[in-house]
Amino acid sequence: MMLIGTLALTGFPFTAGYFSKDAIIEADDTVTGMAASYGFIMTVAAAALTSFYSWRLIFKTFHGEPHDHHHYEAAHESPLVMLIPLAVLAVGSIGAGWAFWHIFEGKGAEEFFRGSLTFSPNNHVLEDMEHLPLTVTLAPTVMMIIGFLLAWQFYIRRPDIPENLARDQGVLYRFVLNAWYFDWIYDKIFVRPAMWLGRLLWKGGDGFVIDGFGPDGVSARVLDVTRNVVRLQTGYLYHYAFAMLIGVAAFVTWFMFAGPH
Repeated sequence: MMLIGTLALTGFPFTAGYFSKDAIIEADDTVTGMAASYGFIMTVAAAALTSFYSWRLIFKTFHGEPHDHHHYEAAHESPLVMLIPLAVLAVGSIGAGWAFWHIFEGKGAEEFFRGSLTFSPNNHVLEDMEHLPLTVTLAPTVMMIIGFLLAWQFYIRRPDIPENLARDQGVLYRFVLNAWYFDWIYDKIFVRPAMWLGRLLWKGGDGFVIDGFGPDGVSARVLDVTRNVVRLQTGYLYHYAFAMLIGVAAFVTWFMFAGPH
């Protein structure tokens, strides 16, 4: 099952992945312009990379010496509840491309998709894909073979090469090991600023401004004033007499300094 999935993923001829991968790459080549040329080059290069890491997975999983003997001894075949769906997918990976490619990208595509996809009168991509030079149509397959041979050379014939490269090319090794630092750059440019902005709007905007000065804030301040005023109402007569005495003293003092006016 793993081998069949790898063959389809890498675009081995006449598998489902072969037809879908070739269709994408060939469609890129039918369009003119810098963006289309860039897309064609990148997809062809991606075909080689996909083949390399896919066969690397096969070679390191099923060939060579295990790195962890405990997990190696504990490994076992999947149960039927997983094998049966995998078998169905494997059959589709082998035969679905050859059986249905003319419906999805051939002359029957427009009839099959009908109103779900709109084909403008000036869109001749499907026709142009049938008249591409042989070098373009063979490019994905050649890249798939190159990726396979590199993986075989690195992990079957000469497994010491990856170790030597990691030791001698430390910068390149760390660059590849960290997935070209895409996750780090994405985190610095998008994730952290978005979290900072969200925290600012949460704490500052919602918490301080809206809750502090909005309806919630006003009601909270009224409740605070009410609680402080209630404390003055003790119920003791001498407290009230003392408060009245302070009031009279304040009134007399004001009257003495203000005069009869």
